[in-house]
Amino acid sequence: MDVELRQLRCLVAIVDEGTFTDAAIALGVSQAAVSRTLSALEKRLGVRLLRRTSRETSPTAIGLRVVAHARRVLTEVDNLVQEATSGHVELRIGHPWSALGRLTPAFQHRWREAHPETRLHLLRINSPSAGLAEGTADLAVMRRPLEDRRFEGAIVGLEARWCAMAAFDPLARRRSVRLADLSSRVLLVDQRTGSTNAELWPANARPATQESRDIDDWLTVIATGHCVGVTAQAVVDQYPRPGIAYLPVRDAQPVAVRLVWWRDDPHPATRTVLELLTELYRT
Repeated sequence: MDVELRQLRCLVAIVDEGTFTDAAIALGVSQAAVSRTLSALEKRLGVRLLRRTSRETSPTAIGLRVVAHARRVLTEVDNLVQEATSGHVELRIGHPWSALGRLTPAFQHRWREAHPETRLHLLRINSPSAGLAEGTADLAVMRRPLEDRRFEGAIVGLEARWCAMAAFDPLARRRSVRLADLSSRVLLVDQRTGSTNAELWPANARPATQESRDIDDWLTVIATGHCVGVTAQAVVDQYPRPGIAYLPVRDAQPVAVRLVWWRDDPHPATRTVLELLTELYRT
């Protein structure tokens, strides 16, 4: 016989309520049912979990450890149920690095006004699928193509590319730069989720690269002057940073902003989000 959730709930109820009688009332069953359930659990585990006297009921030493595990298991089960049943009342949108830049507050406000029944969560998740594959996001905003055929996506807008460099860099005095101005520099890139790599340059003029795996690390290294970075407009909006200068890259193609979802199991709000984001980027 396997350990059952009702047995764990019964054990926790007895400990929390203090007596079998009160536990029975809390669980909505008879006192005899509580006794049988606890006895079955103790038999299955082969240990005594509670000390019972005429005055009190208290956990044994092993009982204390079992109760602690039981609480964690029951909490996880409750979270699992909440996760599985909240698809229509909760919407988690993952994004690596930056969300929607300057459009983020407008998106949040318009969503809350139009869909108060569905809670919106924007989550920074620096993984290749921005949390989709991990199950921590329902939709993802991404700035690079996702080749995984389990997912489908659509472009909602375009963002200009900007160069991030140390504020003391000689180029920082300019109003803008060209790709050729950066070809002799070391380009700091995130190979997993970044929007730019050396392939943006012509094959005979590509900069050397160094890898970064997080926006904070990316900005910290760039501020030293050892590297420069090229990124989307949203990062400029989301991460102003002392010691960092941002300049537009005049001759670089824009970054496509994509909304991505599970191909065979899209969130019910996918179409609505797609339309709203497209409208925001259009205006």
